[in-house]
Amino acid sequence: MSARTSSTKSTLPKPILKKARVGTELPNATKKKPAVREKSRPDSDTVKAEHSKGKGKQREAVAELKPKLKKKKATSAVTDPSSSTSPLPASFKIVCGSYEKLLYGLEGTVSSEESAYSFQIAPIFIFPAHVSCIKSVAASPQGGKWLATGSADEIIKVWDLRRRKEIGGLMHHEGSITHLEFPSRSHLLSASEDGTLSLFRARDWAVLRSLKGHKGRVNSVAVHQSCKVALSVGKDRTLRMWDLMRGKGSASTKLGKEAELVRWSTDGTLFAVQAQNTIDIYSTDMELLHSLTHPSRLHDIKFCQRVDGDSELLLAGGEDKKLSIYDVPKDHEKVPTIIADMVGHTNRVKAVDTIRIALPEGASRPSTTVVCTISSDGKVRLFDLAALPVSSEARTQLKPVAEYDTKGTRLTCVALAEGDAETPTPAAGKRKREDDEEEAEQEPEWEPQHEEEGASQDEDGNDEDEE
Repeated sequence: MSARTSSTKSTLPKPILKKARVGTELPNATKKKPAVREKSRPDSDTVKAEHSKGKGKQREAVAELKPKLKKKKATSAVTDPSSSTSPLPASFKIVCGSYEKLLYGLEGTVSSEESAYSFQIAPIFIFPAHVSCIKSVAASPQGGKWLATGSADEIIKVWDLRRRKEIGGLMHHEGSITHLEFPSRSHLLSASEDGTLSLFRARDWAVLRSLKGHKGRVNSVAVHQSCKVALSVGKDRTLRMWDLMRGKGSASTKLGKEAELVRWSTDGTLFAVQAQNTIDIYSTDMELLHSLTHPSRLHDIKFCQRVDGDSELLLAGGEDKKLSIYDVPKDHEKVPTIIADMVGHTNRVKAVDTIRIALPEGASRPSTTVVCTISSDGKVRLFDLAALPVSSEARTQLKPVAEYDTKGTRLTCVALAEGDAETPTPAAGKRKREDDEEEAEQEPEWEPQHEEEGASQDEDGNDEDEE
């Protein structure tokens, strides 16, 4: 049911609450709802980001972090998503934000007939979620239930996807929300035009880390698969590396241009920085390996693995109305090249996301990777990455396997989430709640860090007395 005509007056209360409360169901989200408000932290609760001086100090910081990228401790506060052994989902959800403040929720399913299989998309909710345009959306991984949306209204809305309810809003930033990411089921990382990054704990939505270092808007953030290190880029034309375990900046480098996106590769050995129509590929020690010039202005990039094999791909969508697929060789000395294009849109490709799903019994393969693109043409399109040839001398074209038309809505962001599990019996539901509580209790505590009283550090690491 569409809620395009619903009133979206800004009636958000000023008081800031600390706990999340359950609101109304998603389709009725235009009504007033209780929100999660995060108390403004005093300066003593804010962790100052370290700023490395000179290349020597920067290389020392990176060298110190490199063992942490490889070593994974069982006591890590954020679990490594790659270590999950949970089965692949058989269905998935597509959540899209738009300039028109509308949030679209679609359900993707797969059906099979003999060895062939096909995809279907059906809407499950459409409603205005914010009082300004939606700029970012993220879903918690590994069967998590949380959905977060960020807007130019400076609020992060939190939703329970399982119950289709709004939990509330996080009013911690003082600028538009530019990026959201769930590094694990139990933590949310946000970036804002106010120049800060914030790490929230999903259990009570407390702010565990507030990372400062960028001078101006933060455009994008990416968390390493170990969940211990993050990268960010911003308007100040710098690339910054953060140690999430200590809540401090570890290294920074000047890019000479304003980067718009940063993305880790799936194996965590590379990362890409995108600006305009260029993609710079770096190693983990911030060494520039390749600088790629794309044929058109880019809006989103994302690494993913091939369906057959473990080689790396880089998806890039932009003004040329298609999603280009770069092959990223395991030999990092070799330059990535475009091997295929996903076509079908009639306007710029704004964003892309992927999810690996299980296929129905009897299908020609046990699983595949779904690629979802959104465009300014108002279309949501799905592509099957299994259709990409293992090897081909010619540049191939992949056509969409399913699509949904929003009738002209200007889509801005997209996230894919695992589909709903089967409805549990009362006993099973109780057991599920007990499992969730047990998981929360077993998770190591990651308490907010405090600065030492009486002194603080400025961005260059110089001590300065508190006024």
